[in-house]
Amino acid sequence: MKWKALLFAALLLFVTACGAKEEESSAQKKEKLQPITVANWSQLITEQTNLLVDEQKGFFQDKGLDVKVVPGAGGGDAIKNILSGQADIAFTDPGSLYFALDQGEKLKVIYTIYPQNVFNVVSLKESNITKPEDLKGKTIGVYSLSSGTRQNLLVLLHKAGLTEKDVKIVEVGISNFAPLMQGQVDATAATDTGLFLAKQKGLSDVNVMEVKDYLNIPSDVFAVTEKTYEEKKDELHRFIEAYRNSAQWMLENPEEAATLAKEVAIDGKDEKVNEEIIKLRNVASISVDTNREGLGALNAAILQEGADTYQQLGLVKNKLELEKVVTEEFTGEEKQ
Repeated sequence: MKWKALLFAALLLFVTACGAKEEESSAQKKEKLQPITVANWSQLITEQTNLLVDEQKGFFQDKGLDVKVVPGAGGGDAIKNILSGQADIAFTDPGSLYFALDQGEKLKVIYTIYPQNVFNVVSLKESNITKPEDLKGKTIGVYSLSSGTRQNLLVLLHKAGLTEKDVKIVEVGISNFAPLMQGQVDATAATDTGLFLAKQKGLSDVNVMEVKDYLNIPSDVFAVTEKTYEEKKDELHRFIEAYRNSAQWMLENPEEAATLAKEVAIDGKDEKVNEEIIKLRNVASISVDTNREGLGALNAAILQEGADTYQQLGLVKNKLELEKVVTEEFTGEEKQ
């Protein structure tokens, strides 16, 4: 029986050694990955699930990258993080991009995350507010005076020949639909996901004006400093390829993404709600340009129209030249 005991011991030693070797090789693989940091505009939330599941799906690891996502408090915060060197890539909005460019910062836009404008202005049916002109003299809620809700409200007013002086804008915070339901404001500026969540909580019988019907600038883009653009082109190229793959996965697998969101997103507790939010962001990821050129396709002309509108509104002082800022180096047909 001694030979059986010896055989068992040898087998156990072999299995242990193989396990150690596998563990060592996994650690070595991790060390070989190049780190890249994304400065987010928000906490890590459900709509960004594709960016947060690399441990489970390996989109970025497959491209040799170890991606870290740093939470933020707005698109301006994301840009501050790349300007200070705390991150490589900013997940930010065009408004924050325009403000930074207006202050002389040297940036490059490398990918359009959501080409569709997801902002809106919502009012109760009984208010009979159906077009931007109807907002004249009304009280309108926004998240904050520095938020995208205010900026996009101003864009909507501008398209109707109105200014901020023609309405009363009030800050109502993140619970912006409660004042609307309580009659404290006539309308509220929000986003598609905000409206969805409000409907889940009982909001009904509303009129919705989509800002994209008047100026369809992207909701979010990836931006980098010119220094990062020049020094990390290989990493950026691989990051964009990986992000494209992750976005395509979420388009094709919203149910799986909704399940994984429960693990990675701070707001991902309800799987059914997760799925609806993910579907909304999937819709926002698609446009005429992406259908023609692939996910992330850039449109310098529409970003320029947005910059010109911001200048007309007095939100930025200088004439911005977006053709010099937008680069299709990572999103052209040859990169797919």
